[in-house]
Formats: sequence, structure tokens, C-alpha cells
Amino acid sequence: MAASELYTKFARVWIPDPEEVWKSAELLKDYKPGDKVLLLHLEEGKDLEYCLDPKTKELPHLRNPDILVGENDLTALSYLHEPAVLHNLRVRFIDSKLIYTYCGIVLVAINPYEQLPIYGEDIINAYSGQNMGDMDPHIFAVAEEAYKQMARDERNQSIIVSGESGAGKTVSAKYAMRYFATVSGSASEANVEEKVLASNPIMESIGNAKTTRNDNSSRFGKYIEIGFDKRYRIIGANMRTYLLEKSRVVFQAEEERNYHIFYQLCASAKLPEFKMLRLGNANNFHYTKQGGSPVIEGVDDTKEMAHTRQACTLLGISESYQMGIFRILAGILHLGNVAFTSRDSDSCTIPPKHEPLSIFSDLMGVDYEEMCHWLCHRKLATATETYIKPISKLQATNARDALAKHIYAKLFSWIVDHVNQALHSAVKQHSFIGVLDIYGFETFEINSFEQFCINYANEKLQQQFNMHVFKLEQEEYMKEQIPWTLIDFYDNQPCINLIESKLGILDLLDEECKMPKGTDDTWAQKLYNTHLNKCALFEKPRLSNKAFIIQHFADKVEYQCEGFLEKNKDTVFEEQIKVLKSSKFKMLPELFQDDEKAISPTSATSSGRTALTRTPAKPTKGRPGQTAKEHKKTVGHQFRNSLHLLMETLNATTPHYVRCIKPNDFKFPFTFDEKRAVQQLRACGVLETIRISAAGFPSRWTYQEFFSRYRVLMKQKDVLSDRKQTCKNVLEKLILDKDKYQFGKTKIFFRAGQVAYLEKLRADKLRAACIRIQKTIRGWLLRKKYLRMRKAAITVQRHVRGYQARCYAKFLRRTKAATIIQKYWRMYIICRRYKIRRSATIVLQSYLRGYLARNRYRKMLREHKAVIIQKWVRGWLARRHYRRSTQAIIYLQCCFRRMMAKRELKKLKIEARSVERYKKLHIGMENKIMQLQRKVDEQNKDYKCLMEKLTNLEGIYTSETEKLRSDLERLQLSEEEAKIATGRVLSLQEEIAKLRKDLEQTQSEKKSIEERADRYKQETEQLVSSLKEENTLLKQEKETLNHLIVEQAKEMTETMEKKLVEETKQLELDLNDERLRYQNLLNEFSRLEERYDDLKEEMTLMVNVPKPGHKRTDSTHSSNESEYTFSSEIAETEDLPLRTEEPSEKKVPLDMSLFLKLQKRVTELEQEKQVMQDELDRKEEQVLRSKAKEEERPQIRGAELEYESLKRQELESENKKLKNELNELRKALSEKSAPEVTAPGAPAYRVLMEQLTSVSEELDVRKEEVLILRSQLVSQKEAIQPKNTMTDSTILLEDVQKMKDKGEIAQAYIGLKETNRLLESQLQSQKRSHENEAEALRGEIQSLKEENNRQQQLLAQNLQLPPEARIEASLQHEITRLTNENLDLMEQLEKQDKTVRKLKKQLKVFAKKIGELEVGQMENISPGQIIDEPIRPVNIPRKEKDFQGMLEYKKEDEQKLVKNLILELKPRGVAVNLIPGLPAYILFMCVRHADYLNDDQKVRSLLTSTINSIKKVLKKRGDDFETVSFWLSNTCRFLHCLKQYSGEEGFMKHNTSRQNEHCLTNFDLAEYRQVLSDLAIQIYQQLVRVLENILQPMIVSGMLEHETIQGVSGVKPTGLRKRTSSIADEGTYTLDSILRQLNSFHSVLCQHGMDPELIKQVVKQMFYIVGAVTLNNLLLRKDMCSWSKGMQIRYNVSQLEEWLRDKNLMNSGAKETLEPLIQAAQLLQVKKKTDDDAEAICSMCSALTTAQIVKVLNLYTPVNEFEERVSVSFIRTIQMRLRDRKDSPQLLMDAKHIFPVTFPFNPSSLALETIQIPASLGLGFISRV
Repeated sequence: MAASELYTKFARVWIPDPEEVWKSAELLKDYKPGDKVLLLHLEEGKDLEYCLDPKTKELPHLRNPDILVGENDLTALSYLHEPAVLHNLRVRFIDSKLIYTYCGIVLVAINPYEQLPIYGEDIINAYSGQNMGDMDPHIFAVAEEAYKQMARDERNQSIIVSGESGAGKTVSAKYAMRYFATVSGSASEANVEEKVLASNPIMESIGNAKTTRNDNSSRFGKYIEIGFDKRYRIIGANMRTYLLEKSRVVFQAEEERNYHIFYQLCASAKLPEFKMLRLGNANNFHYTKQGGSPVIEGVDDTKEMAHTRQACTLLGISESYQMGIFRILAGILHLGNVAFTSRDSDSCTIPPKHEPLSIFSDLMGVDYEEMCHWLCHRKLATATETYIKPISKLQATNARDALAKHIYAKLFSWIVDHVNQALHSAVKQHSFIGVLDIYGFETFEINSFEQFCINYANEKLQQQFNMHVFKLEQEEYMKEQIPWTLIDFYDNQPCINLIESKLGILDLLDEECKMPKGTDDTWAQKLYNTHLNKCALFEKPRLSNKAFIIQHFADKVEYQCEGFLEKNKDTVFEEQIKVLKSSKFKMLPELFQDDEKAISPTSATSSGRTALTRTPAKPTKGRPGQTAKEHKKTVGHQFRNSLHLLMETLNATTPHYVRCIKPNDFKFPFTFDEKRAVQQLRACGVLETIRISAAGFPSRWTYQEFFSRYRVLMKQKDVLSDRKQTCKNVLEKLILDKDKYQFGKTKIFFRAGQVAYLEKLRADKLRAACIRIQKTIRGWLLRKKYLRMRKAAITVQRHVRGYQARCYAKFLRRTKAATIIQKYWRMYIICRRYKIRRSATIVLQSYLRGYLARNRYRKMLREHKAVIIQKWVRGWLARRHYRRSTQAIIYLQCCFRRMMAKRELKKLKIEARSVERYKKLHIGMENKIMQLQRKVDEQNKDYKCLMEKLTNLEGIYTSETEKLRSDLERLQLSEEEAKIATGRVLSLQEEIAKLRKDLEQTQSEKKSIEERADRYKQETEQLVSSLKEENTLLKQEKETLNHLIVEQAKEMTETMEKKLVEETKQLELDLNDERLRYQNLLNEFSRLEERYDDLKEEMTLMVNVPKPGHKRTDSTHSSNESEYTFSSEIAETEDLPLRTEEPSEKKVPLDMSLFLKLQKRVTELEQEKQVMQDELDRKEEQVLRSKAKEEERPQIRGAELEYESLKRQELESENKKLKNELNELRKALSEKSAPEVTAPGAPAYRVLMEQLTSVSEELDVRKEEVLILRSQLVSQKEAIQPKNTMTDSTILLEDVQKMKDKGEIAQAYIGLKETNRLLESQLQSQKRSHENEAEALRGEIQSLKEENNRQQQLLAQNLQLPPEARIEASLQHEITRLTNENLDLMEQLEKQDKTVRKLKKQLKVFAKKIGELEVGQMENISPGQIIDEPIRPVNIPRKEKDFQGMLEYKKEDEQKLVKNLILELKPRGVAVNLIPGLPAYILFMCVRHADYLNDDQKVRSLLTSTINSIKKVLKKRGDDFETVSFWLSNTCRFLHCLKQYSGEEGFMKHNTSRQNEHCLTNFDLAEYRQVLSDLAIQIYQQLVRVLENILQPMIVSGMLEHETIQGVSGVKPTGLRKRTSSIADEGTYTLDSILRQLNSFHSVLCQHGMDPELIKQVVKQMFYIVGAVTLNNLLLRKDMCSWSKGMQIRYNVSQLEEWLRDKNLMNSGAKETLEPLIQAAQLLQVKKKTDDDAEAICSMCSALTTAQIVKVLNLYTPVNEFEERVSVSFIRTIQMRLRDRKDSPQLLMDAKHIFPVTFPFNPSSLALETIQIPASLGLGFISRV
């Protein structure tokens, strides 16, 4: 095919770019041969002229079609080259978030720097058992392929994980190991992975360090061998280490650190146990401060140290050894601080008492002086003598560093050996899978000896990889019978020869090391002389004479020669080693024991990375003299040997390759740096794989796939019945160059680019067909549109013309009407105008005349008013003049009279001053004096009279004074009282005043209140009026509110109903969850039971079969038999194996509980002994009392005396036996201490069990015999007496007559009544004791239930633990709980059964005795009957009744019944010929008969045998669907029968009267109903597993891969990892296969008479499995996520729904289980562009989780060009809209999930008496009752 056909306009190409490495462009015009420039259009919108290379004239690489972009396998790309690979990886990594991609046989893993949910157990289960090409690329797919090939080919496997530091190698290796641990089927051995992971902290601390590229870079490689046994279960592991970088111990580059362990020690130096190490800050030591970066951000070295020590403890390294390790490491740090001083140029010395060396000597336990001496000297040995020579300072420093590196390497090897010991398994290894975690190709600015060794190892690995790829290609070609042509691929053997051949680089390096004065310069010159210009792979730098360049497979690398010789020699002086070997520190000489071996790769002391191989646990001693040779080996030589051993191991295995890519150097999540990626792709060999594939025929199609894809390129006449010939004919026409393809046996092989050409032809053909279809459809649409428009135009015209005519007629009518209206309107206007003018004139005249009259009136009124005013004014003026005149006259009179008064006053004043005035005044005074003198005289007379009276009065006064004194005293008293009263009065007055004030305040308040009341009244009245108004309004509002309330009530009712429905649903979900949890526990219990049986069988075979080999037999024992067996006898065979066959060393957790239970049993036996002793004493007292009575009535009490004596003897014998047995028990318990004593199988345990068994049996037997003997003795004793008198009838008659005479008959009757009362009282006491014991038992059962609940809570807490710890803890708790519960229940049931049997037997004996006494009474009354009565024990038989619906069998026929009815029954014959559920009916009828007989032992035995036999059948034929379905149906029917005939009212509603008569009468089998329900659950779960195993292979092929609608989906090209063909071949499953299988299942279930509700649950579970498996595979297969596949899935789901309709199972809930799958199919088909589309998707996909929706969108892949990819922005929009949705982050559905099953009660209408037993069942020994 010419280039002009491909490089046409719009063709897309790749051009180099310095930033993006490769850039996409589009051709603007066709390329023609000879063009030197291509016109390109870049994606960013620029145009570019691309100049072709004039020499090579190579055209740029073509881009692959868009439908090939994002392929799982890079080899599926049509154009295989570097830009296509890079672009495909970037699209998958950035757009689809897919980190794994296949490249042929290589898995490319890109580190996402983010936790992804793709490593759970659900993902592991999805990949388990799948072909590698069927699922999306994953590390699990590689691990599954390795595991499968190991099991299939019986060949060891290797997984080689390589990549740069930080690329994720260790994580990939860890996930591979996790996969092996999960799928290997050995859960008990899964802790091997945990141990390997537990070694990570240790290996990281001693082997990881900070570099410029990675803070936790592994500086060594490791190869882990995971060992498997013959059943391919993990049994152990072994670790080999390679390439330890020892030079890091003594030197670190800038911004780098030494190994983590040194910094962890320095950070923990303050701990008490580390003080002896005398450490400090890391900057104080030379070996830890050179990098200048002692701290890693975000890392706490102290915590890391704690993790390291914890890991050491977990792996069995003791504390003493740990401290020894830390001492050695601290000694290395102190050794680095040892300083040397130069004496001269050839010698040096250490300062005296040098502290670092002193500390080193103390820690290492060596002599200071000796160590100091040999650090500065060395020993030279010649043929005759030895010399001790001083060394220079530089040599001493190098020797010190070499010693430190040597010690560290030995310590590293020692730790690896101990880790391997912890991972070692004693079981023989059958095969292994190795996981190699090793460095990839390295190139730095300065490359030295370390990079040389690493790249040398990668050259070897790359050669092995190339040969393996070449071999696979050759095998594929030979398999397809294609002529083999030699593919030109890069063979790096010349490069390997350059390094390791004779006179190669390593050989010349070793030779130069042997030279006395060899240097790096002389070695470089030898390299130039030997290889320069002779080997094309060796070059010399232009500007350097101390470097060389090697052309490796990945790139050119320039190595600096400086340091090569020193690092290769790595001289360690033997004298220094001897000093260390002589150390007093015991651990140090252990490190150097390997030096004595002949070959010890682990002791190689490389300054670079030293190869470390597996070291045996016990070193062998070598011959003397080998030690010197060992030290003369160079590092290069040892490294070459170690590499050869590794290659031999890899060549002996089948390799699988994982290449880890570091996408960027900044650890940004999902960020892709093209430059770094290309560099690593070139280095890891991915591009070389592409080149090899591209050199041959990389594209491969099966004939059917080619025909299906390119059917559109064929004509109908080209299609033949032979697909192969059809493809050949078509290809010869399409591709003329026959070298571009080859026809193989089953495939067509294409060269690179041919598939793209075919895709172009197919797209062109489809495009042309689309254009033709579009042309025809568009013409038809336009013609149809034109006709529709023409018809519409005619219709419009018709309607418009009619409308216009109607409008004209309307216009004419309106014109005429307007003329008439105008005429009348004008007349009306003129008339109205005249009337207005006339009325206006009249109004004006009236107003004018009125105006003139009013003017005349006003004039006359003004004249009249003026006259009146004049009159009043003139009067006022006259009166004012008169008043003024009067006032003036009065004023003049006043003035005159005043003047006259003043004159008179003046005259009086003058007269007053004269003598005559005074005389006139004294005349009156003399008269007054005379009058006063007369008054004085009269008063003197009166005075005398008064004095006389006074004397008289004094006498009287003295007499009266005394009286007054007494009165005074009295008054004083009264005064005091008055004062008190006065105080009271004052207080009362004050109170009165207060009260008055209060009264006043009250009155004022009253007034204010009254005022307010008045106001309030007024306001109230106003308010009432307003309220009345409001009331009217409120009534209206009330009506409206009532209406609203009614509506709201309806809404509330609806919402409450919705809430009730939701709560009901939630409760149902909670119930289902609880039921599911219980059924899961039951499933786990059954699994453990089966495993116990298998282990027991293996133990039995190991014991009984001494020959080698394994022969599997069926187990007949059920480990939970004791739980289902309610027997009162401990010695039954069902329980003994559980107690005797379990090894004691495996039951340590149960020893203490068993011991306590046995101690409790011993105490109970002692208590029973004491009770028996008390009863014996009481009976002896009764005997003594009875002896006194026997003297009076010897004949009546004789029998009782004999009975008491017999019972006393029995009790004494039982008492002696109990004493002996207790003594034996004490001896056995005292021989050994717990837990060995109480372990099953121990002597004490056996003795105790035997004694308990014998005691229980003997007690029952003895009690029965004693009671029966007692009844017989009583009856015989009473019968013997009349027998003795039968010899002489006359004597008897006389005695009777005497008795009648004496009244003895009455006395005998009274004695009998007393005996009856005594027996009744004993019976009542026995009843009371029984009730007390029953109550105590109920209390104990309640406490046991509480203990059970507590154990379940503990189990729930354990579920929060990690998965491994949770499983172990839950198993331990469950086993302990079940054992304790079984022991308690067995003890309680024993006691209860014993008591019940005892009471029943006593009741029978007492009833017999009472009957015998009554008979005796009658004998005494009628002697004639006594003579005729035979002498035999009295027996009361049952009355015969007509029992129907029961089956009777003998006890010895029980095994035959179980065998014929269960074990050997063929379900097919029963289901076809007999009624459904016949075995269940037969078993129930047998149970009914045992219940009728009141035989609890028979009922228990039959039910236990039935349950165990069903388990045996299911274990033997558990993979047969018919068998499991048959016994599920019969178990459910048996359970329904037990419920229907239990006698409980809830189950008797649907029974007939005859069926109610058949109910059980004596036993309550509720506990057995629960056991049968659990058994039914186990059978249902087993049925689901059988269904799943049958359907699993069909689902993916039928639902996804098969084209149900032919021609809808096109097959895309596939790569080397061929997926399963989607075309239906003869052996593939289709949808019809699934439907046929569903029909088969349904018909079998119906034939077996399974309940309809149970059938619905089974169908629901089947559909869930189909939906879950289909969706999980869809989520893990990118090739299935397309529009056409969505259509196929929806069609297939519709067919399943149609099947449900045909079977009337639409209400089973099965359709709802397919909802996630339906929504996923819809998601593939809906538009995925706009925000509205995103909203529609979010609302539509309610059954899918956010992770599933995003995963489908990421995986969506166009199959054809007209489909578009989903943009990243659209996916982010979906994520933003769904971020608030709370759903599970789990990606896959749990395909193993089993819905909780229920068994609704389904009574049978079949009458038991009508059932006939066919002879074919072989049950002739059963008789109908």
C-alpha cells in the first residue's frame, strides 16, 4: 500500500516536540512522492511546514483511528510506534483513570499516587478463574495467569516487577502476594502474606534511604518465593535480596540520607535502653551528616523505630538480639567518627584515648589497642615471612569505611536469614511463584560503579525478556502454521559480551585490581586500547580521559572511571576481621561465620550494590585456606556470579513482567509527564516489545471476528458458507500486497498499519452508505414536506377568500346602517341644541330680574340702618358730657373738705402739749387708789378666817394623807398598767393610722380601679363589638381553615402512610439484615463443620492408612450433632467423637471452661450423694417407726418393710459406688494440672466421662428396678396371704367371720385409706420438688440466654476488627460459646430428663399400687374373687383406639428406615412417580407414632438420625441440583408438618377436624423445628451455590459476549491478550442457554413440590447472580462499554423479563435485582454531553453507586467512528452532582451475596391416612397404625 494512500488530506500524524515529546497534527493537503515539506495544522490552531529529512525521507508517524485509542493492549494498535504507545497510555491514565495497560506479555503499571478502590476481595473474586484477556488489565490478572499456569503446567512461575524508585514496585508485589493468599484457598495459611508484610518495616529501615527522587527509596532488590503444596495452597515464603548499596553507609550525596535505621537510632537515643549506645543527634556522626538532610518531612523517626522493633518482635527476633543489632549499628556510627592523623606520607596514627574508637571497642566487645593498631597497619605475607606495614591516612580511612560497609552487609544478611526462618514452613514445597522487585535501568548526570552493576543486571534481564518475547512469537507462528521469517530485533548479547566476556570491562577491571599499582586512569586506558573503535557499543567521551560510554538497550550511559577500582576491590583487612571475630560480644562472631564458607554471596563487600542470595539456616564449614581466597574475590566477580544464579532461577520458571512507570517526579495524583514516561518506557523494554511485535504481524484476528467486523466490505455473492475461504477472497481484493497479511490455522495475521487501512475502508464504506441513506431519507422528507405545504397552502387560500367575502358583505351592511343612524342622530342633535338655548335664555332673565330687586332692597336697608346709628351715637355723646361734668364737681368738693380737716388737726396737737391736760387725767387715778385700800382690808380679814380653816384642814390632811398614800400606791400600779395600756394604745393607734392610710390607699386604689373598671368596661364593650365583628370574620376564616385542615389532614394522612410504609420497609430491611447475619453465621458454621469433617477424615486416613497417597472418603459425622441431639445419655455414640477425638493441643482455649464445667459436675455429684445420704437416714428412721407399727399390724406393713429394706440396700450400694468413683475422679484430677487434665482425651477427662456415663445409666436402671420390685413385692405380699389360706376354705371363712365380728375389716379399710393418703402426700411432695427443679432450670436457661446475648455482642464487636483478626476472633468466640452452651444444655437436659422419667415411673408405680390396694380391698370384701384371681403383677393396659395416619417401626429398624428413605433414595424417581414430599410425610407419620407411645428416646433418635442423614446425603451429592432441591423441598415439608400438627392454634387455622385429631399429644418439638429451619437454611444456601456454579460460566458469554441481535455490535481489534470471542461458536453459551437452564431449574423445583414462595426466592437469587456477575464484568471490561453493547444488554434483560412473565414470577422481586444492570445499559445509550444530560443521568441511575457510574463513563469506548467519547469535563460534572449522594464506595456488586431466606408456613391439605407407601421404597418393615 503506497504512502500516498495513507498520507492524504485530513490524515493525522505525530511530529516530534521538545516539550510534549510528540505532538499531533493534521495534513492540509495530500502527500505526493518527492515532496520535501508537509503542510500541517496543529491542534492548538497553528499551521506548520514540516520538513522531511532529506537523507532518510521518513514520513511522520500516523495516528491510530480514534476507536483504537485507549485500548487495553498496546499491541492491538494498528500503528505500533512510540507516540502511539505514549498517547494510548496518557489517554487511559488521564481520561479513563486506568493505571494498568497490557503491552503484549508486559503489564505496564503507572503509579497514580492515590488510593484506588480496585484491590478489594470483590475484585480478586472477579479476576479469579478468568482468562487474562477477558478482563481489563490488572496486577490481579497477571497473578491469576501465573497461578493458573503453575497449576496447569506444573511449572514454577516468576513475576518480574521493575521500575524506577517511587514507581510502585513494592506495592505491586504486595498486591500480587495478597492475590495468591486469597485465591489459594488456605485461609489458615494466609498469614504468610502478613509475615512478609511484617518484614517490610525491618527491610525498609535497613535497606531504604532518602534519595533525591524518593524519600523511601529501596536500595536493594528482592526476590520472594511463595511456596505452594500439592493442592496449591500457600505454605511458606523465602526472600532473597540483591544489589544492596553498601556505599551509602559511608557516603551520601547532597540532599540524601543514609539508611533509615541510623536516623531512627539517633532519634531514639534518649530512651533508657539506648543510653548504653551513647548516641546523639544525627549531625554528630560523619556517616549521617554528609547529605545535609537528616530529617524527612512528615516522618517521625522515633515512631518508625517503634514500628521496627515491633516488627522484629513479631518475626521472632528476641529483645537481646534486637539490642545486639542496635549495638552493632551504633558501633558503625562511632567507627565513622574515628579520625586519623598523618605521621608522614606512608603512615598515620589515631590520637590516644580516642573517644569514638573507645566507644566502638566497648560496643563491639573488642580490645581497644588491638583495634587501634590494625586500623593503622596491615599485614603483608610473602612466601617465607610476613611483614606489618603502616598505611597512609587515606588508606586507613578507606579501610575504616570498608570495614563499616562489611559489618553492615553482614548484619543485613543476618537479618534476612532470620526473616526467612520466620517465613519458612515445615511442609514440603511442591511449587513456587517468585516475585522479583528490582531496579530498572538507571542513568544520572554522574554514573559510577553502582549504576554500572544495575544496568548490567538490566541488560541480562532485558535479554531474557527479549528471548521470551521472541519465543512466544515463534510459538504463535508455529501454532498457526505460518512460515517463520526471522524477525530483526535488538539483541543485547554484544553489550553483555562487552561487559562480562573475556577481556571485557569486568575482566579488565579485575585484572587491574590485581596489579600492585593499578589505578582508575590505567584501567581507562586499557579499556580504550581494547574496545575503542573495535566495539560499536563502546565509546570515549570527547572531553574526558577518565570516562567511557556504553550503548545500552535503553540509552547511552557515560560512566566515570574514578572510584571503580576501589569499589571493586573493597579491601577489608583480614586482621580487622579477626579482631571482630574474637569479640566478647557473642552476636558479632555469628555475623562472620559465613566467611568460613567456600562460596558466600552474602558476604561480598561491594561498595556498590552487592548481590545477596538465600543463605541456608545452618552454615557449613569450609576448608582452611579458603578465607584468604574469599577476601581476594572482587565485587564484580561476585556480582556476576550472583546475577548468573538469578538468571538460572528465572530461566527455570515461566516469567511474567510488570513494568512500573513513575508519571511525574512531584508525586501529583494522575499527572502525566511525557518526558519522564518516555524515558522509562525506553528503559524498561516496553518499546522494544512494540518494535518486535511491529516487525512481524502484530494484528491478529480470528476468521469469525474478521468476518463479523468487515462484513460491510463484502458483497452478497462473496459470502460463502466457509468463513475462512470468504475472508481469503475478500482480503485478496482489498489488500493487493500479499506480504501484508498471512492466513493462519485459526487466525489472520496482519502487518502494522493494515488494520488501520481496513478500518479506513470500512469507515469509508459506512460513510458512503450513510450518505446514501441520508440522501434518500432527506429527499423523501423534503417531498413529503412539499406535499404537506402545498395542501396546506390550498386550504389556507380557500379559507382566506371566504373570509374576505364575508368581510365585504359585512362592510355593506354596516354602511347602510351607518346612514340611517346618522339621519336620526343629526335630528336629535338639532332638537337638543334648541332646547338648551331656550332654557338658557329663561334662566338668564330670571337671574337678572332678581339681581335688580335685590339691589333696591339693599339700598333701602342701608338708609334705615344709618338713621338708627345716628340716634344711638348722639345719645352716647350727651351721656359722656354729663359724666365728665359730675366728676369735676365732686373732685372740687373733696379738695376743699381736705383743707378744712388739716386745719382742725393742727389745733388739737397744740392743746395736747399743755398742763391742764395732765390734771384732767389724774383725777380718775386717786379714786381708784382708795378703792384698792378697801379691798386690802377685806382681804386681811378673810386671811385670818382662812388660817383657822387651814389648821383644821391640816388635821384632816394628815388623816387623809395616809389614805392617799395607799391610794397613790394603788394608782401607781394602775399607772404602770395604764402606761402599758397606753403603749398598747399607741401601737394600736399607729396600726389604726396605718390601717387608715391603707384604707385611704385602698379607697384611692378602689377609685382608680373603678375608674379603670369603667374604662375597661367601655373598652370591653368596644372590644366586644370589635370581637363580634372579628368573630364573623373568624367564622369565615374558620370555615376556610376547616377546609384547609381537612386538606392538611388528608396530606398528613398521606405523609404518615408514606412514613409508615418507609418505616415498614426500613424494619423489613433491618429484619432482612438480621436474618442475613444469622444465616451467614449459620453458613459459616456449616463451612466450619465441613472443614472439621474433612480434617477428621484426613486424620483418620493418616492414622489408618500407612501407605503414601491421598484417598478422599465421605464423612458420616456431623460436628454439630451434639447441638441437634437432645439426648439425656452422655454415653451415646453421637456425642462421644466430639469429646474424645479432638486433639488436646488444639483445644487450649476451651480447657479452662471444660475444667470448670467438670468441677461443677463433681460438686453436683457430691450434693446428690449428700441428698441420698439424708434420704437414707430419713428412710432408716421411717423403718424404725414402721417396725413399731408392724408389731400391731404385721400383715399390712410387711410388704412396706421389705420394700424399705430393699431400697436401703440399693441406696447403700449406690452410695459406696459413688464414693469409689469420686475417689477415682479425685485421683485422676490430682495426677495432672489444667489444662492438660481437662483436655479431651486426657486420663481425667476419660475417667470423668466414663463415670458420669455409668452413674447416669446405673442410677436410672437401679431406680427402675427398685420401684418395679417394690410394686411387685407389695402386690405379691398381699396376694400371698390369701394364697396360704386357700388350703382350707373353712379356716378362711372362719377368719373372715372373726374379722367381721371384731370390726377388723373396718380397721383394714382405714389402714388402706391412710396408705393412700401417704402415697398421695408423697406424690404431692414429688410434684412440688419437680416444679421447684423445673423453675430452677428455667432460671438457668434464662441466664444462659443472657450469656448467649453477651457473646453475640462480643461477636459484633469483633466484626469491627480487621478482616483477618475478625475471622479468627469470631471463630474462636463461636467455638467457645457453642462448646459451653452444649455442656450446659446437656447437663440441664440430663437433670430434667432424669427427673421427668423418675416422676413418670413413680406415677406409674403409685398408680399400680393404688390399683392393687383397691383390688385388695375388694378381695377383703368378696373372698370368692380372691380364690379365682391369678397371682401376677397388676398391669393397666391402654385402651385400643382406631389411630390412623401413623406408621410403626421397631427400634432396630431405624437405620434401615433412614437408609432406604434418605441415604439411598433417588430423587428423580420419587419426583416423577410419587406425590411431592412423600419422605417428609412418612417421617412425620413415624414421629406421630413415637409421640403416641410417649417414647421420647425414639422421637429424639429418629429426628437426630433424619437430620444427620440429610446432611450426609447433601455432603455426598451436594453438587447435584436435583438432590439439593429435593431435600430442600422435603425438609420444608417436614418442618411444615411439625408446625401444622403441633397443636398450636396459630398453625391449626387451615386444618380439617380430622387433621386436628392427628396433632401431637405428648411432645413439644419447637426446638426441633428451629433445628430443621436452620438445616433448611443451610440446604438453601447450598442450593444457591450449586445454582451459581452452573450459571457462572454461562452469564458472561450469554449476557455480554454473545450477539443476540446480529450485526448491532462490531468487534474491535484485539492484541496479544486475546479475549473470549464474542461470536457464538459451538461450545459457547448464548442467552438461550441461560433461558434453557432457568427452565430446567424451574421445572425441577416444581416437580419436587417446593413451596411457591420459596421458588420465588430462588428465582430472585438466580436473577441477582445474573445481574451482579454481568454488571461486574461490564465494569471490568472496557471493550464491553459501548452503545451497541448497551442495546444488547437491554434486549437480553427484556428476554429474562419475558421468562418471568411466562412463569408468573413478576412479583417475586427478581426484576428489581436486574435494575442496576438495566441502568448501566441505559447509561451506555443515553447522551453524555450537556448539563441536562448529566442531570438526567443522575436521576436515572438511582440503583448504581457513584463509583459505578463514573467507572462506566470512563470505560465508555466507541466501536464505530460515529460514536463519541465521554469528555473529562462531563465526568467531573457527574461527580460534582453526585458528591452529596451517600452510597457505598464499593465498585463491584457482591456476587456471592445471598438474600435471607424465609419459609412461610404452607399447610398441606393432604390427609395423612390417605397416604400409601409404595413398595419401591423398600419400607415393608413399617406397618400402618
